[in-house]
Amino acid sequence: MELSRRSALSAIPAATLWAVSQALRAEAAPPRDATTTATTPAPPAPSDTARLLRNTVAILAGTAESNARPEVAPKIDAVRATARARLAAMDRAGHDELFEGVPLGTSDPNLSTSYQYLYEIALAAGLPGTTTPDADATVRHRVVDGLARLHDDWFGDQSKGYYGNWFHWEIGIPGYATKTLILLRDDLAEQRPDLTAAYVASMDAYLRNGKDGDVDLDSRFHTGANLADITTNRILQGALLGDEARITKALADQLTVFATVDPYQPRHGVTDGFYADGSFVQHGSVAYTGSYGKGLLTRIVQTVKILDGTRYVPDDSLPGVVLGWIADGFAPLIFEGWMMEIVKGRAVSRTGMGYADVTAVVEAAVDLSAHTAGSDTETLHGYVKHIRQTSKAGLDPTAFVSPVSIARYADILDSPVPATDLCPAASHTAYNAMDRTVHRRPGYAFALARSSTRTSMYEYMSGENLMPWFQGTGAHHLYLSGTDQRQAYGVDHYTAVPPDRLAGVTAPAGTRRTVPELYGTLWYDNPGRGFTSPSEAQNAYVYFPRATQEFSGGARLGTYGAAGLVLSDDAAYAAQQAGTLPEDFVAYRAARATRSWFMFDDEILVLSAGVNGSAGRAATTTVDSRIADPASPVAVTGAVRDGSPWQRTGTAPPAWLRYADTGQRTSVGYVFLSGPPPVVALDTVTRSRRLVRLTNADTAVTKQVFTLSYEHSAGARPATTAHALVPNASPEQLASYAHGPLSVLSNTEQLQAAAHTHLGITAANAFTPGTHRVGRLVIDGPASVLLRRTEGGTYAVAVSDPTTARRTVSVTLHGRPLRTVSADPGVRVHHVPGGTRLDVTTHHAYGRSFTATLRGKA
Repeated sequence: MELSRRSALSAIPAATLWAVSQALRAEAAPPRDATTTATTPAPPAPSDTARLLRNTVAILAGTAESNARPEVAPKIDAVRATARARLAAMDRAGHDELFEGVPLGTSDPNLSTSYQYLYEIALAAGLPGTTTPDADATVRHRVVDGLARLHDDWFGDQSKGYYGNWFHWEIGIPGYATKTLILLRDDLAEQRPDLTAAYVASMDAYLRNGKDGDVDLDSRFHTGANLADITTNRILQGALLGDEARITKALADQLTVFATVDPYQPRHGVTDGFYADGSFVQHGSVAYTGSYGKGLLTRIVQTVKILDGTRYVPDDSLPGVVLGWIADGFAPLIFEGWMMEIVKGRAVSRTGMGYADVTAVVEAAVDLSAHTAGSDTETLHGYVKHIRQTSKAGLDPTAFVSPVSIARYADILDSPVPATDLCPAASHTAYNAMDRTVHRRPGYAFALARSSTRTSMYEYMSGENLMPWFQGTGAHHLYLSGTDQRQAYGVDHYTAVPPDRLAGVTAPAGTRRTVPELYGTLWYDNPGRGFTSPSEAQNAYVYFPRATQEFSGGARLGTYGAAGLVLSDDAAYAAQQAGTLPEDFVAYRAARATRSWFMFDDEILVLSAGVNGSAGRAATTTVDSRIADPASPVAVTGAVRDGSPWQRTGTAPPAWLRYADTGQRTSVGYVFLSGPPPVVALDTVTRSRRLVRLTNADTAVTKQVFTLSYEHSAGARPATTAHALVPNASPEQLASYAHGPLSVLSNTEQLQAAAHTHLGITAANAFTPGTHRVGRLVIDGPASVLLRRTEGGTYAVAVSDPTTARRTVSVTLHGRPLRTVSADPGVRVHHVPGGTRLDVTTHHAYGRSFTATLRGKA
């Protein structure tokens, strides 16, 4: 679905918003002399700060009107029940506790939790339209006393604070404290009129990754979602203090996150944020739309709501930018209400994810729709209804932050706008800026995770995602329509499936140990060599190391796509081999393979070449892995080359296999075109969720685990394999592949190519420099190319540079000369002896595809 602002989005972030940011920054700066004072823009009226505070209270606690709605009643009940539990814990608190069971003095998470509990009590005591004045006043006074005690005993003394995780001191605690100060501002004025200013001063002092008690845009800690959290908090602090300079400076800083990241000219060196292709990156190199990205989305939409009716932002560009994020960044990654795992970093190990993740996106869409008009509003309403109708888990609006959002959500569901997905059922999205690919068709979605010198192979941190090692090395998730994805993926998938048997992964034989097992702590602790918990060395070599190969990406032609990846060691192993890491640092060598995925309508064709465990080790390539309930009637059937039934105990290799879970009414077919005989395993396993995350409950998970793999012997010659995944396939459909339409044209470490005769598509990935020939194509590699010929004699071509490092890529089509029907900027078409050549300027395109349509001369 086209959005009315879509064509302008690329220009707004880089130009307009940056200009607004600079203007606000200048406004926030103190005047230098009398001359500049005369030309400094007038600050917003005092009524603007009062409006900002009212807007914030409405976001947090609702309004009398919203809170009277029957749809909001469960939220009100939940808020009050939580507050009663917190008050009871406060009554039972012991020494050095504000709440029972949350001891203070050495635990920064406990201090943050104590502030969270105070906020939850204050929220219940200040719900407009539902209060009991005397009782709530007493409760609010208790919260004020609690705030004072926390500050006086544990937070205000700078010499005692800032232990543990920086996040609690700069984001977590300040966020809860400031919201509580806003909810209780009248009570504070009566009881402790000095406390708000004291808190703001302390929060400034704890902003130690900043500069002079303020945000530092050059700090690697003050980027993306983290920057949005910090600056939103500072905007609210400014409103509490009536400090216009603080508000305008914080808003100027926050507006920088709206700017589309230019990886070739990053502002302040920051690569965190949204990219032109919809990718979202946090921590500099982690694909993170589904965790930090949704946090940023929530915070930014809240900023739009906080500023509503004020003149802090001079135009309506912000909602248009955020609408583009939802349409291009989030919608392709949400399948039937489930947030895909490939963009959640270490959060894949948490419980309650997947469907719950999308709640934040829905609330953002609901709230954003109040700040748009016309077709944009209808688009957002249709998307909200689509998620509600397709999700297998009923979305719980009580999880929304704002009661106002719940009321608005109910109105949207009652509206006549039809449910419409923002992402077409047949689509291909190449998130090359974060090394992710999403291929969707009616009935399934295929999500692929890659890595490169630009993006991390995985993320581990804080005892979360303990065994992540292969998650970015070609691992895939194949989501089937109509399935409750909690039964197929989520934390239980990572718990039940061994890390080296994730679908799509080639892993060497051998045992790896988790970071806590290796070092006895949650990180590698060696301050003398630069390894502390938040250090850059920790990030680069422990938490989220990048790959060491630059080839990762592919071309997109309409709804079809190609992707390629060269497996490599991670940065930690490379640094260890270079002798730059301490001797007791443990790093692991990766397997080797060159791999391509060619994504059509009914099939995902996977080619692998040069597959081996490296260093003489054995290796396993997992074609697919799936989980099912232990009682579910799972069956694996197939046929051999002569059409007779495949037998698990037989010696004849299968031509095709079919996995079917009749309990879920799902099936996946596998067609084998070349390679060693695959190995089928179907076992029932029981493992604890604590295996993947230290703070998960020790809950036993019992699942049937199906794995289909190629086993590569130690010391054997590098293997070559080719197979196709066929979602929702019937036995008859799988049997038909004996007669096409798939054919492998080349499968080497230099060139992988295939054809789909029914679609008229030739797809190729050239991995090495030099000239590569396949069919009618001559490719000046490395490059990714898709060619499609229609019955009318028209040729559509897509070309990309998966290395992101080439200035130009040339592709020649042999045959009679072709004329240009259309071509993207940067594509030049020439007639050459024996054919037609396309010279594509890929310089600074960051893996983007360039397309052209050609036709034979009349």
